[in-house]
Amino acid sequence: MGNGNGGFSEAGLRRLREVLAGHVGSGRIPGLVALVSRGEETHVEALGTMRHDGGAPMRRDTIFRMASTTKPVAVAAAMVLLDECRLRLDDPVDRWLPELADRQVLARPDGPLEDTVPARRPITVRDLLTSTFGLGIDMTAKGSPILAALFEQGIYGQEDGWLLPAPEPDEWMRRLGGLPLAYQPGERWQYNIGDDVLGVLVARVTGQSFETFLRERIFDPLGMTDTAFHVPADKIHRLPPLYAPDWQTGEFAVEDEAEGGHHSKPPAFQSGGGGLDSTVDDYHAYFRMLLNGGMHGGERILSRPAVELMTGNRLTPEQQAAREAWARNAAHLGYGLGQHGGWGFGMAVRTYRGDYAPVGQFGWDGGAGTTTYADPHNQVVGILLTQTGMSTPDSSRAIHDFWATLYQAIDD
Repeated sequence: MGNGNGGFSEAGLRRLREVLAGHVGSGRIPGLVALVSRGEETHVEALGTMRHDGGAPMRRDTIFRMASTTKPVAVAAAMVLLDECRLRLDDPVDRWLPELADRQVLARPDGPLEDTVPARRPITVRDLLTSTFGLGIDMTAKGSPILAALFEQGIYGQEDGWLLPAPEPDEWMRRLGGLPLAYQPGERWQYNIGDDVLGVLVARVTGQSFETFLRERIFDPLGMTDTAFHVPADKIHRLPPLYAPDWQTGEFAVEDEAEGGHHSKPPAFQSGGGGLDSTVDDYHAYFRMLLNGGMHGGERILSRPAVELMTGNRLTPEQQAAREAWARNAAHLGYGLGQHGGWGFGMAVRTYRGDYAPVGQFGWDGGAGTTTYADPHNQVVGILLTQTGMSTPDSSRAIHDFWATLYQAIDD
């Protein structure tokens, strides 16, 4: 494969495989599936086993919990609504999300919940898309009353390592509406909650469940037959357990089983922040569509300007400074992939070159050990899926080495 005219070099792909096989061979990651594509050439490696004690091998069609790698895909639903003028970027969301009307804002982000001032303006669709509507999950702010309240009031359940909403959407919105914002709308980038609110917004605007709308407008047209908010019984054998290895002893603890686990039945809340299950080929179809400016085959999925909006940096310099501070601090991005500078809609965007990837690369990572980015400059998509949580160094190192070797394999 790869003869220097737009694909990958043979030697580079061999090296990529050797490096990934080394991570699996170390015994610290049971198995993984990786996909790299450039132009018309696609290369897949499925290495190791689904369980850490052996058994069924990883396969190209293994289904993974995408965790936060959900975000860049789920946001497409809102882009369809912008394209159709059913939403406008600077519309207040009060009409569809009355729970978020007339907000109070904490006088100090780490201060008591009673000490508030009125919001200076309503929350807009743009605020949700850019994750700047005033609330987020900041695990670096442990001990702040607002973070504690998100868990105490069951807005987020901690039993999932990556903080999925527990109640159904209307009840979730009611609880969220009972809290003040931590920052003024549009003031500061904050992680995750905006992506979950977007899913509720899409459902209310369309009168369909978030998943149904995603399926009709994104998944089905792209042939993403294995992407959903749970894994049905006839596919559950393709889902590995999620492991949270003890990074000191190396012992494997199962954080979520496949059968009977969190992903074996439809969730009460379809989370745009972290709820999707998917495969390398489904994610490849989606990111390839973004590289193609919204086209898939002969069919237009999103307008070119919508794709440009999503995949370019949409943060002001002030917002970007806060995002970079978060990336430096956030434990689940401790391997530095979070330091891209920018953020578009539902995804990171590189605004400076800090490693092997060029400016303009877009995508995101997930706490279950997943990473997916596309690079317009090289026309590359890279996807690496494990189910060994990123709270351990092992998946993080494998992800880091995957990108370093992928970029070396571009040899022309």
